Amino acid sequence: MGGCGPDGGVRIAQVRRGGLAAEAGLLPGDVVVAVNGQPLRDLIDFHLLAGDERLEIGVRRGESAFTATLERRWGKALGLELAPPAPGEISTCSNKCIFCFIHQLPRGMRRSLYVKDDDYRLSFLHGNYITLTDLAEAELERIAAQRLSPLYISVHATDPGLRHFLLGSPRTIKGDLLERMARLARAGIRMHAQIVLCPGINDGRHLERSVRDLARFHPAVATVAVVPVGLTRFRERLPALRTVTPEEARALLASIHAWQAECLGTLGTRLVFAADELYLLAGAPLPPGRAYEGYPVLEDGIGLLRRFEDGFHRLLRRLPRQVEPPRTVSVATGELFAPRLVRLLEAVRVPGLGLQVLAVPNAFFGGNISVAGLLTGQDIVRTLAGRPLGDLLLVPDAALKEGEGVFLDDLNLADLEAHLGLPVRAPEATARGLLRAALRSEVAEPSLP
Repeated sequence: MGGCGPDGGVRIAQVRRGGLAAEAGLLPGDVVVAVNGQPLRDLIDFHLLAGDERLEIGVRRGESAFTATLERRWGKALGLELAPPAPGEISTCSNKCIFCFIHQLPRGMRRSLYVKDDDYRLSFLHGNYITLTDLAEAELERIAAQRLSPLYISVHATDPGLRHFLLGSPRTIKGDLLERMARLARAGIRMHAQIVLCPGINDGRHLERSVRDLARFHPAVATVAVVPVGLTRFRERLPALRTVTPEEARALLASIHAWQAECLGTLGTRLVFAADELYLLAGAPLPPGRAYEGYPVLEDGIGLLRRFEDGFHRLLRRLPRQVEPPRTVSVATGELFAPRLVRLLEAVRVPGLGLQVLAVPNAFFGGNISVAGLLTGQDIVRTLAGRPLGDLLLVPDAALKEGEGVFLDDLNLADLEAHLGLPVRAPEATARGLLRAALRSEVAEPSLP
């Protein structure tokens, strides 16, 4: 993992100018094989070993090997970025979950999208969810020894038989889920649990059992996220599933709010949280910001809307008196969020600034996929081509691959500009990011602080 070399170690992806690594003569492509005499298995070892003031870094460069000495100094960054893991270096998932999104992808997309990772290292480093089904004994021991916390656990159901069915009835499972979670809890590992809700399968009494089983592990289990299943139109030869209805979403929220009240009284935390999508499906008001207890699982889509809307209302008091030169800005988003965004932007009354929200149906994935983060470039072009878009189009940055600026269908912002004939930007998916992008011109700095 971590861009490993053929003989072990971790490959250097970038050396920043002026950093300690550059001063020591390290170069991109070098392979770090040891730190202070300790060999590196992966990126985690480097992070845990590289905190000393003096670092003796063993390096392999081509056929040669040498040691670089780095002395930490106040105000001087290490300036070293190690390569991310390649798909072949990741522990992949052997389950065939009945709701797995990767199994619902069409053919012909880039290969990295089809990688089903189930790697505890990515869970620790990036918050990826793991099932614990294939975790070897040595890996459990390493997690405990190096205190690799927090981890993010795909639970889905705590009933063993039901979980086995949800995971696609894998032939082998290394250990019982709750026993493994108990072991991690004893080792002081903090865990965030996720339940993908498949109506008629793991809801109702099964969901209540899962919540209560997980609550017994608190505080080691810090949160339980309940998210509705996402279904695309590419489900040939896959188990029959259906989406959560608005009525079911309302009933589910009522149950979750009751469990939250109970847990708050007994554990001091709400523990179980519903995805924003459930509130949108139910047409229910979002909880206040304090109910999200610091937003620990934003990546699950839990609290994103509340944080966005609270930030938006705070910024309304700081808008400029007018915009020069006058402009019209279009904002593309998914169908689910579009009505709420329309109501928010109606409150932006700045002379010279026109705003319009354009809901983009997700024809690429189809099914019940309507969130902004899964929009594709071709859906945006298909929906907006030929429509009056004004002077600037804003698209959700969550739909773009981080660091590469491409949509899931490999179109990029330049492709959209060529097809639509106007500048296209993807601001940060926050209230500040959206308003700053709308208020700025192509030649002026943002007007919003």
